[in-house]
Amino acid sequence: MLSISSLPSSYGIGTFGDAAFRFIDLLADLKQKYWQVLPMGPTSIGDSPFQSLSAFAGNPYFIDLDDLIEEGLLRQEEVASYNWGSNHANVDYGILYENRFSVLKSAYERFDKENEAFQKFCEQEKDWLEDYSFFMALKAFFGNKAWNQWDKALKDREEKALLEYHEILKEQIDFWKFCQFEFFKQWYALKKYANRKGIQMIGDMPFYTAYDSADVWVHRENFQLDEEGGMHNMAAVPPDAFSMKGQIWGNPLYDWNHMETEDFDWWRMRMKQYASMYDVIKLDHFNGIVKYYSMQTGKTDARYGKWFKGPGKKLVDVLAEAAGDRQIIAEDIGVVMPAAKKLEQKYDWYGMKVMLFAFDGDAGNEHLPHNYSDTRIVVYAGTHDNDTIVGYYRDKTEYELAYMYSYLDVNKKEEIADAIIREAYSSIADVVILQMQDILQLGNEARMNQPSTVGINWKWRILNDSLTEERRNWIRTLTALYKR
Repeated sequence: MLSISSLPSSYGIGTFGDAAFRFIDLLADLKQKYWQVLPMGPTSIGDSPFQSLSAFAGNPYFIDLDDLIEEGLLRQEEVASYNWGSNHANVDYGILYENRFSVLKSAYERFDKENEAFQKFCEQEKDWLEDYSFFMALKAFFGNKAWNQWDKALKDREEKALLEYHEILKEQIDFWKFCQFEFFKQWYALKKYANRKGIQMIGDMPFYTAYDSADVWVHRENFQLDEEGGMHNMAAVPPDAFSMKGQIWGNPLYDWNHMETEDFDWWRMRMKQYASMYDVIKLDHFNGIVKYYSMQTGKTDARYGKWFKGPGKKLVDVLAEAAGDRQIIAEDIGVVMPAAKKLEQKYDWYGMKVMLFAFDGDAGNEHLPHNYSDTRIVVYAGTHDNDTIVGYYRDKTEYELAYMYSYLDVNKKEEIADAIIREAYSSIADVVILQMQDILQLGNEARMNQPSTVGINWKWRILNDSLTEERRNWIRTLTALYKR
């Protein structure tokens, strides 16, 4: 598992450029079969890919500038004139926000909007592209304020105001369409290359969308909002392995009753898009389809939320149909919900296990490999929300690690990381996913996300040639040894 943002590049963040193609070459060389990426939607305040400005659009930061130079849309000297940050090990989102769109606008000014490929893209994606591009143009016009702070006529989508501003912002709307055209063109070229190399791409579909998003502005009826567009309740989760007080996500909750009257068309469209973008789809927070957790807006302790019934099988039927022949990974970790397990089994979807959850509790822990009873699972050493393996054990006492030592048959901390990876590879699980940070044996300085925190996440980047030949040989050996 490696986020596109974590790839090396000269322009402040990973892109769909040469480094992405080289990473695919590396995976093929290591005899691997999958590359899981994090959600690729456009990010906003907080930089989280799980709080995207659109459930359908791609992140313009991932557009490779060297490709635009090759197309003749940019010049090397003008790209080099911008500050992309001095720390190649971390993304500086502030600098990106200040500079990336200026460069992309220069490319847009040289772009032929009448070309056939662009026109075809705009027509094919119009069901979401028009709304998203208009939304982004309006955000820029109103100083990047959230949609509920715009002029009332626009906030409430009065037809006269929409027509007036659509004409005023026509050029800016086309710019955002151009960004999406380049994003998807580059992504599909990368995916095609991966598939030719025998690598399948796994995409992570967020369960919720951000309040300040095109989806909420355009389809307020799909969400639990009041007449003014405000949230009285919001998405959260109760205490779990990540937080003793639970997590307050802050997303708007879905109005499942209304969505059902429209046969879950919004979800069907999302799944169809993901099925075209990825070979395998991971459904984030799958348990939320069965039961979702709600807490009052403004509260600061997620322990005081309430559970409500979700759409369950009705929505899963729609998602299964829309996914077609794509494999689905149901993120069923967290609070145990037997009804969610039954649904994933009904459709032969994959469940999840996480090795870093395995050593809390006793020998009956469901994440311990000896308790796996079904091969149709994906076992992760850790996810983007976990410590790295090294970060997990670094500050623990010998007493706390005693069971882990015995289970993994190791004698010291330095042996734990590779022992966990070996244990995952040797399990009966059909698929094993490792974070690149864990293969590199990095500590929590490389942790991707720490739930319930803001401003320190989603920044880590891999450096060129980080993986030694010794580590490459070790991964190849494990892969062959356990027929991965």
